[in-house]
Amino acid sequence: MQYDTRTALLVIDMQNDFADPAGSLYVPQGEAVVPVINGQIGAAQAAGATVVYTRDWHPPRTPHFKPDGGVWPVHCVRDTWGAALHPRLTVVGPVVSKGRGGEDGYSGFCVRDPADGTQHDTELHGLLSARGVRTLVLAGLATDYCVRATGLDALRLGYRVVLLRAAVRAVDVKPGDGDRALAELEAAGAALE
Repeated sequence: MQYDTRTALLVIDMQNDFADPAGSLYVPQGEAVVPVINGQIGAAQAAGATVVYTRDWHPPRTPHFKPDGGVWPVHCVRDTWGAALHPRLTVVGPVVSKGRGGEDGYSGFCVRDPADGTQHDTELHGLLSARGVRTLVLAGLATDYCVRATGLDALRLGYRVVLLRAAVRAVDVKPGDGDRALAELEAAGAALE
């Protein structure tokens, strides 16, 4: 991937609950993308590109979680080990937190109230716009949820989107979900590298 000052590497949800086998919502082989992403972070920094991170940052109780009526096990509860970025991940830029008020936070660009469906923007688009970013390079977890939603929103907002296949992994709740997400992103205009 060629980086420049109008490109941002967006590292999506590389948190212990997703990227560590002991995590509550472990993505198979999630930890395997850490060195790949770190290599991309080095390349981005060398070219003067922006590096931004997203993370789930949930309260202990939220309708997003299965015990409170949602579909997911409790994960990425703020200020816990599970919510921390993976310890081997290089962190050199701002971190955008999602789901702070108990919302669903699949996309890095917005969160959705699970009860009434209202959406609210995160600070991500403003942060990228202020830096003149036109191209987003996506890496992280999970392909079929947060990577997919972030990529589709980025395309809707007019960014050129490049997804690094070697730097993502899928949950695959249904076998093939990750491949279907990649196909959907490509059909919407994302470049897969």
